[in-house]
Amino acid sequence: MFDEYVEHSTAAPLNHGPSLQSRGLQYEGFEPAQPEDALDQDPQDTVEAGAPQAPIFDLGQVQCAINAPLVSLVVCSDMLVMGLASNVLILIELAHATQVTRIPIPVKQNEMTLYKLFMDPSGRHIIITSTQGQNWYLYRTWKKPRQLKTFNKLVIESIGWNKAAMLSNSQPTSTREILIGARNGTIYEAMLNAEEDFFKSQERYLQPVFSLPELHPITGVKYDVFPPSDPRRALVVVTTPSRIYQFVGAPDRRADESGRIFTSLFAAYRATVPKILELPGDTQHSELHYYTSNPDQALSLPRSLAWMTAPGIYHGNFNFESTTDDFIDAADVLHYSTSGDASELPVSIALTDFHYVILYKDRIAGVCHLNDKLAYEEPLPLKPSEEVRGITADPIRKTYWVYTDQSIFELLVGNEDRDVWKIYLEQGQFEIALRYAKTASQRNRVLAAQANAFFSEGHFFQAAQCYAQCSVSFEEVVLKFLDVNERDALRSYLISRLERTKKSDITQRMMLATWLVEFYLSKCNELDDMVASESVLHDVGNLQAERSILEDDLRHFFETYKGNLDPKTTYELIQGHGRTDMYLHYASAIGDSERVVEHWIMEEDWSQAIDALNRQSDLDLYYRFGAVLLRQAPKETVDSWLKQPTLDPMRLIPSLLQLQHAPRDPLSPNQAIRYLNHVVFDQQNTSPTIHNLLITFYIMPSSAPSTSLPTSDDGPILRFLGKPFYDLDYALRLCKQTGRTQPCVHIYSKMGLYENSVDLALEKGDLELAKINAEMPEDDQPLRKKLWLKIARYVVQDKKDIKTAMRFLENTDLLKIEDILPFFPDFVVIDDFKEEIAHALEGYSSHIDALRNEMDDATKTAESIKQDINALRNRFVTIDAGDTCSVCSHLLLTRQFYVFPCRHDFHADCLIGLAKEYMPAHSLRRMLALQTELMKGAGTPISSAIITGPASLPPSAVAVQPQGRQNHTQRTLLSANFTSPLQNGTRAANLLGRNLLSAGDKIRDLIVPDALAALVTAPTWIPGIGGGRRIGNDTDGGKKVEKLRAELDDLLASSCPLCESVVVGLDKPFITEGEVDTTWTL
Repeated sequence: MFDEYVEHSTAAPLNHGPSLQSRGLQYEGFEPAQPEDALDQDPQDTVEAGAPQAPIFDLGQVQCAINAPLVSLVVCSDMLVMGLASNVLILIELAHATQVTRIPIPVKQNEMTLYKLFMDPSGRHIIITSTQGQNWYLYRTWKKPRQLKTFNKLVIESIGWNKAAMLSNSQPTSTREILIGARNGTIYEAMLNAEEDFFKSQERYLQPVFSLPELHPITGVKYDVFPPSDPRRALVVVTTPSRIYQFVGAPDRRADESGRIFTSLFAAYRATVPKILELPGDTQHSELHYYTSNPDQALSLPRSLAWMTAPGIYHGNFNFESTTDDFIDAADVLHYSTSGDASELPVSIALTDFHYVILYKDRIAGVCHLNDKLAYEEPLPLKPSEEVRGITADPIRKTYWVYTDQSIFELLVGNEDRDVWKIYLEQGQFEIALRYAKTASQRNRVLAAQANAFFSEGHFFQAAQCYAQCSVSFEEVVLKFLDVNERDALRSYLISRLERTKKSDITQRMMLATWLVEFYLSKCNELDDMVASESVLHDVGNLQAERSILEDDLRHFFETYKGNLDPKTTYELIQGHGRTDMYLHYASAIGDSERVVEHWIMEEDWSQAIDALNRQSDLDLYYRFGAVLLRQAPKETVDSWLKQPTLDPMRLIPSLLQLQHAPRDPLSPNQAIRYLNHVVFDQQNTSPTIHNLLITFYIMPSSAPSTSLPTSDDGPILRFLGKPFYDLDYALRLCKQTGRTQPCVHIYSKMGLYENSVDLALEKGDLELAKINAEMPEDDQPLRKKLWLKIARYVVQDKKDIKTAMRFLENTDLLKIEDILPFFPDFVVIDDFKEEIAHALEGYSSHIDALRNEMDDATKTAESIKQDINALRNRFVTIDAGDTCSVCSHLLLTRQFYVFPCRHDFHADCLIGLAKEYMPAHSLRRMLALQTELMKGAGTPISSAIITGPASLPPSAVAVQPQGRQNHTQRTLLSANFTSPLQNGTRAANLLGRNLLSAGDKIRDLIVPDALAALVTAPTWIPGIGGGRRIGNDTDGGKKVEKLRAELDDLLASSCPLCESVVVGLDKPFITEGEVDTTWTL
């Protein structure tokens, strides 16, 4: 890789020939990598290189006390069962190895010799057979075995268990259908059930189903039903010491699961011969073993089998999809060949995933069944008199146990697939080797070998992919492909290396990507040349399709690896090959829209330039190329601008001004006006510059006079002049220069120069326009009348149309006939407006009559008011002697009082005290001023208005008593507010006046109800109160006092304070702030 790129200053040992090596040339390039220098080397590789590898097999002795010779050992599902010569069974659950169960067989040792033990895959059912033909059955939870009486005189050599039923736990107490291979050469079908049933024994049935013709002992029997999802067929494999049989057929299906499913299968072979393979030998001992990849699954099928015979181990793989009667594929025989005696036969064998474990009398060996080579051999640590019995395997847990008559050994199988990848690599099965390669160095070796194999076979594209994934040096691979001129495969290799290069290796990725661009462009040009040269003689459809695919690949490459390419270098490469389409695509891919637009502008392809501009989001390009595009394709350019609402119209003004000096078709709309209208009306732009520019285009749309719009077409500009953001002076100046009357009149109106607007409209003879502008100053009636007089003078004096002038008066109500008569000539025939004058005089006459009627009505109303006033003076109210004051509840007639129409009665002083609480501030101030003036007007102490009461009471709490009843110290007005009592009302009034400003919010406290009650009216008329006469009524001072008293009386009697307080208090809460409401307290 590029990470290995180094610079050398010494001679490099390159293997490119003796000349290069002898010259000692300096070079720069990729240092050749050793095979162990993997690109993605795993740290585990370095650990494995320095540390010894874990062994595949490891034999260890099990610490177990055996007090009698061990005859047989079986292990299934972590359940270990030993059969001793003393007819004792030892059960050990390996998960709880310390818990050992000893179960004796209830038979004398001289009466039965234990031969073999058999246990189902679930580890629940155990069958014991003896050489005398006695058979016993033990369920896992039983304390003692039970003899199988129907199995009497039957020496069992092998049992085929129903693995699917045993592992599914559907009926844990039942063995379901089992096949028993006996020593007499007969196959039996049987079923045992450990369930306690009084009417049934554990032996459900035992029946023979097939007898072999040679009557040799059946050393192995196994069966499987398939397919697992719908078991319609069964395969039964039976072995004898020299033969292997295959029985295939459909088992009987019984709904009650009562067994006996193999009767019809074996019955079919009574007339025909099953598939038989014979391997003759001089031994009577053989074993049949299956290997299943996932044995813990009930419906799993075995993968392979091994049959130990005299000539060797017969092995093969199962093919349950076979259409013939032979279901064993790739069958072969592994001959025994060890360091010992060549004629020595093994005692027993076991089958693992990749090895045959062969047990001899003194040693154990492991042979890999992938290459039939010895992978493991170890001598057994036997005692002098110790005899090897056999090896047994737990088919579910995949554990292996070797046992002798005195010891038990466990063969640990670990890291079994350690060297499997090497074997498959040597055999050329690279895909399988990759599957078993565990480290990066292993994968690297496999991929390198696979790549070399593909290259030597001429499969260059496959070789390129493999080379890209291994550590073969970059330059070596490149030179290989260049030597055979396989540039397409080299391109594939470079792409794969680029995909696997780290993103942080920026330089390496850039070099690879640039080289690939060169490859793509060269190939495209090569295909172009081939298409051009062969188009005459041959059909070039395939070449064109290949070129199209290659161009698509290059476009996709640009989009994927644009970040790894240098733009300047890539542009030069593409231009060097003359690929304009790729040039534009690459520019678009990297977002270089400026170069794309420039290209199409140079080609004068304006539509393509505008399309390229629309596909990008850089607004600066709109401003940069706006001038040339708007001049060459104005409509399309403006359409493009309208699609970009974020454009700044201020920066487009230079481009828009191009259209003002460019020739234009008078029948086509002005695109500058179209865009500016969009900005002003749709985008609501308020810039004065934009508005002024739009006015400029409206008034002077083109520099050529012949193409200018007619001056009478003022509708668009008048619609625009309603906007308030343009410069009125600038617009007025332009309109005057171009003679636009209506716009000028409108602008004058906007400026408030209504006289100028009317004068200009009349100057141009536009009477209707003048009328419209005359009505604009709606709030200024004199100005409106003046404007209408201007129009009237124009109609009368300039138009000299008397009839029109008369009709003109009907349009406005501001002018009368007498207003326009001065404009008529001195000598004019009255016949033209005689009727109008008559109408005017009739109108005046009717108006005078209306005014006279209004005056009469006013006189009548005044007389009626006078009569009502006189009637009010004589109005009276009858009161009873027992009526009381509405405030103090004392008799009303005891002192001066007021009676209101609402029938509320008050003493004068009570009325004043109540009224001052609801009077507004200005009324209170006026009442205080009247109180002061009245006290000044009195001049001497008023004997009839003496205020009495304790000094501690406020003025509002004192009572007025008649003069004849005074028998204590007299106090005058406000005496309670000062240190020494005042002796006369004059001083009190003076001091009261001086303290008005300092009273502030205490105006109500300064008003003394008792004193005011005495001052309102002389008390001589009050019933029951004597004394006094009116003082100074005939003098000027007396008249003034009477006037003040009348005003004070009007102020007090204007309204009833009780009724008024109800209205005043409508907006006030019932409970004031700070007041505690206890009305709802329980």
